[in-house]
Amino acid sequence: MDASQGSGSGSRELKETRATSSTSLASSVSNSSSSQKPPVLAQRSPSVSISAGSGSNNGAAKSAHRQSFVEGLRNAPSSPRSQRHPSFTQAALQDLLNHPPSGSKHGNPRFSGRDWRDVSIGELVSPDDVKWVEFDNSIEEATMLLLKSSTNVVLVRENTDTQVAVSTFDFTDLNVYLLVVVGLAKPDEDQIEVFNEILAKARQGSQIPLREVFPLFRKDPVVHLSATEDLAQAIQVLGSGIHRLVVTSPSGDAIGIASQLRLVEFFWNEGVNFPIIDRLYPVLLRDLGIGTKQIVSVNSDAPLSDALTLMHNEGLTSVAVVDNGLNVVGNISTKDVRHLTSSSNAHLLSDSCMHFISVILNERGVEKGRDVFPVFYVNPYSTLAHTVAKLVATRSHRMWIVESASPSPSAPATPLMGPQGFVTAPPAQPSLPSAGSASGAAPVAPPSPLTLPAIPVSTVPASAMAGARLSGRLSGVVSLTDILNMFARSTGLNPADPGEQRARRRRSSSSSVRPSLDSSRASLDIRR
Repeated sequence: MDASQGSGSGSRELKETRATSSTSLASSVSNSSSSQKPPVLAQRSPSVSISAGSGSNNGAAKSAHRQSFVEGLRNAPSSPRSQRHPSFTQAALQDLLNHPPSGSKHGNPRFSGRDWRDVSIGELVSPDDVKWVEFDNSIEEATMLLLKSSTNVVLVRENTDTQVAVSTFDFTDLNVYLLVVVGLAKPDEDQIEVFNEILAKARQGSQIPLREVFPLFRKDPVVHLSATEDLAQAIQVLGSGIHRLVVTSPSGDAIGIASQLRLVEFFWNEGVNFPIIDRLYPVLLRDLGIGTKQIVSVNSDAPLSDALTLMHNEGLTSVAVVDNGLNVVGNISTKDVRHLTSSSNAHLLSDSCMHFISVILNERGVEKGRDVFPVFYVNPYSTLAHTVAKLVATRSHRMWIVESASPSPSAPATPLMGPQGFVTAPPAQPSLPSAGSASGAAPVAPPSPLTLPAIPVSTVPASAMAGARLSGRLSGVVSLTDILNMFARSTGLNPADPGEQRARRRRSSSSSVRPSLDSSRASLDIRR
């Protein structure tokens, strides 16, 4: 018994010794680990004490930082859509188009408190607008200056020693010249010799002096107005159908050009200073009673030569291009003949009007970076402000009036017909009258007043043109002449009847061009 107790006692002492040794060894290892870096492998499996012991706060921070995707969406920022203004309805958008804000509400202080009839015409013009060409200059030189002119006109003088304008050269004259050299013009008996000389030089490629071409233009005398004259005098002249005035100094030298567009633009920008004019802008065209129902148009699949001939026959600066349903799909003006000044574009004369419009839009988009579709139409429920704003923005002479299905701006305009395709005639050289006969033919390419790069473009159907479906059926036209005439009459002035000037211009132009379209047009009795 004593032996067994002694053995048990010795066994307990051995265990205590081993435990003490183990504790001392653990303490030694602990002290050693505090002074040395632990092995990397020891860190791979975290101990329980890290998550449950003294490291619980650190674990909680890590847990809060690692949020789930769903939890992260609970405090997501609000959508920008909730802060956007509601979109315009179709009715509101159309109402804004029909009733745009009027011109600048901060008028020029120079005209504040003044009667517009007392403003002198010299205050509206600039000497920089004056471009000169002499009679001895060639048609090519005159065309070059015309293309650079901001007023679309070049003044003609006898020589460089004078500043007196004896005539003008504009895009209407350039159109006449092109019609002559491509054989679409028919000379009067007293002009046959002039025609023969011009055609002979054209065949030889010789330069043609402006002096030799001028008898073909049959131009009215230039209207001069002193810079000291007031706008009351100017608006009576321009409101009667004269397109522009040459503003002169007391000595008679030309110092500026006052056009119809310049005057309408002035009243648009400064109307806030002239209440008698400003009160007219919110009125509908239907209520003002301006414009006419007699219209001039050309079909979109007609050759371009028909449009140019029509403008000359009617004494117009532009014509509406319509589809088979008489819906407006475009506009062609005499200014567009600048695209025909290169002999490489002579084939455009036999191409369709719609193809020519696509050429114009292509140039505007490629060369000038303007990917837009000019809108040349209004409706009877458009305000005068809307109409004038479009005239000023497009720098046009007229706006075509299209039918509106309803006075309500929410009603859609008359829809266009379905897609239409136009077959373009193959390029062909136009024929010229022979030297001995006005009706003979001789294949000669028209001389180029100015060489411009040709722009390849494909034919576009009328229904596929940008903005085409926003128009309507052509029913009338309103021009700058109508607006200026109304401004004059509203203030007690008495401008001459524009019809007299239109008839005079038509008689002078139609006598020199073959009337090839009269049999196919229904109503072509107006020229504005």
